[in-house]
Amino acid sequence: MTPLGVGEDVGEYVADAVRVVRESGLPNRTDAMFTSVEGEWDEVMDVVKRAVAAVEARAPRVSLVLKADIRPGVTDGLTSKVATVERHLSE
Repeated sequence: MTPLGVGEDVGEYVADAVRVVRESGLPNRTDAMFTSVEGEWDEVMDVVKRAVAAVEARAPRVSLVLKADIRPGVTDGLTSKVATVERHLSE
């Protein structure tokens, strides 16, 4: 998510969105480019909607990039996918 029309320093606006994600209680991870959230579809979409609203409250325009990996029965994908790559790297 990127606030537009607020200048180049957008960290405080992004922090508003990340705060919503972290307070949701859903598994999540934030890096330099993205915030990943794991959960049931409706739960995650509710968090996304609230995160957008938090930024929208302070920015005149919000750009959102959303990617979904829908795999029924898979849990803990945020850490298990990384663990698999790390395992291959250590071989």
